[in-house]
Order: sequence, then structure tokens, then C-alpha cells
Amino acid sequence: MSADSLLEVQNLHVSLPSLAGDVHILKGIDLSVKKGEAIGLTGPSGSGKSTLLMTLAGLELPSAGSVVMNGHCLSDMDEDSLARFRQTNIGIVFQSFHLIPTLTAFENVTLPLELAGMGKDYLEKAEAALANVGLAHRLDHYPGQLSGGEQQRVALARAVIAQPPVLLADEPTGNLDQSNGSQIMDLIFGLKDSLGVTLIMVTHDMGLAQRCDRIIPLSDGMIDAG
Repeated sequence: MSADSLLEVQNLHVSLPSLAGDVHILKGIDLSVKKGEAIGLTGPSGSGKSTLLMTLAGLELPSAGSVVMNGHCLSDMDEDSLARFRQTNIGIVFQSFHLIPTLTAFENVTLPLELAGMGKDYLEKAEAALANVGLAHRLDHYPGQLSGGEQQRVALARAVIAQPPVLLADEPTGNLDQSNGSQIMDLIFGLKDSLGVTLIMVTHDMGLAQRCDRIIPLSDGMIDAG
């Protein structure tokens, strides 16, 4: 891995079992991502974009090949080590928010730091994270009391509160209208620049993808060389 590289993916294959036999989702992906870079993963539905993102997050296991992030090979870690690594190195924003409905916005954001045992200053960090996404006035509101755009802001604050070097976003505007989607993307790119994180985002929206430093198109589980 080169000095300015944060992520190296080599000959990555992912297969999932089915009644008809294994289904090959990713077929030999090679990818190098620099620190602070913004990558847009594009391609038609079923091309493997979300599977690639989940494999980069360590939430999907490769069938072959390797993912090396920050000098650590994810497939060499056991489940507990991978969970600890993810807590401090990877933030994830999903299309469907994934907030816990019985926790307030503030509690949803503090949860990752509590689980990581990061000390009592997480309370101030959570307040600051929610203020940074424009929700200082919504700390005590539950997800059901928030709009879709507000819920995604909470999810974004939760994803970056530990200041991870990598932010993964899977169709972060997919459940939002155009206005809220635009605001979320402005926040994501603003936080990327202010925190210096590396952004890897799955999107069907070429307008969003073009805001990235590079676009990586996928087709049938492979990078489309054009």
C-alpha cells in the first residue's frame, strides 16, 4: 500500500449461496483509494455497488481477494476485532437511516461512542455533531418525530462522531426529496472536507457522482473500463 493510499482492494470476489447454486456478485474488483478522496460508485441495479460497499465495511465477507484499509486486512480479523476496527475507522450512512426508534436523536448519536468506551466527553461530541448538521434544537426528539431529512442528518452525525477516516454512504439521498437530498449531500461533502475523511458513495444520481473526485462504474460485478 502506497503512503497516500487509505484503501486497497485486490481481486475481490463475493459469492452468495442460492437454491440454484452460488451467485457471483463481485468478480475480481481491483481498486485503490487515496486518503481524502471522494469516490462515486455507479451502475445499474444488480451491478454489485452495495455489495462492494458492504464488503468495504466488513459487513459482507469476501469469497476471495482482500480489502486492506489503513494497513489492516479486514478478512484477517475475527468478528470482535473487526467490530472494534469499524467503530473507530468506518462511518456508514444507509438509505433507510437505521436509527433506533426508542432512542432520541442525541442517544442515537452517542451510542457508537458508548459502545466503543470513549469516555464521558462523548456527550459534548454528540451535541457538536448534531449542531454541525443543523439539529441542535432536535436533541431530545425521537426518530418518529423527525422528518426524513432530519433522520438522515442524525444518521450522518452518528456516522462521523468518532471522526473515522472512511465514510461509506449507500444511496444516502434515496429516500429523500430533491431539496432534502441536496442539503444532505452539501452536509456530506462539507463534513468530508472539514474532517478530511475519505468518502465512498453508492448512487444512481450522476449529478451527485460528478461531485466526487472519481467515478467508478460497475457492471455485472466488475469495474466497467468503458
